[in-house]
Amino acid sequence: MASKPLENQPIEGHCLCGAVTVRGTPVRRHVEACHCEMCRRWNGLAFLGAQFGPEVEIGGEDHVVRYRSSDWAERGFCGRCGSSLFYHYIPNGNHSFTAGLFPDDAFLPLSEEIFIDEKPAYYAFDADSEKLTGPEVMAKFGVGQESAGSSDGD
Repeated sequence: MASKPLENQPIEGHCLCGAVTVRGTPVRRHVEACHCEMCRRWNGLAFLGAQFGPEVEIGGEDHVVRYRSSDWAERGFCGRCGSSLFYHYIPNGNHSFTAGLFPDDAFLPLSEEIFIDEKPAYYAFDADSEKLTGPEVMAKFGVGQESAGSSDGD
């Protein structure tokens, strides 16, 4: 069994086909879930991601397709295999990369769930995690107050 990476050490990951690689140090070593409607449409279920600051290395950038999903964010996909790669929060440059890009032992358990008020009844995570509603998330980050809602929450 591999040991968990140290908190301040970078980790590496890649998409399904390996055309896009990622290397960076997560802000925190835990996974977060977003239950908003857009994330569920994008992933088929909640988006499970890990936060990284703006200092990340993305290899194979020519294979990255970006979709501007709101005034403040874009989402990245691998144009070759279709893997969901990241949610990019434009105002501060941070990225949330799909946790599945990285080795299974790279993160601690699920610690936060956002847009919990948009989570459908057909799934639930068994984690003792902080849970924030859409309005709580928008207030926390101070974005999209005039356009918040399930159709353009992030």
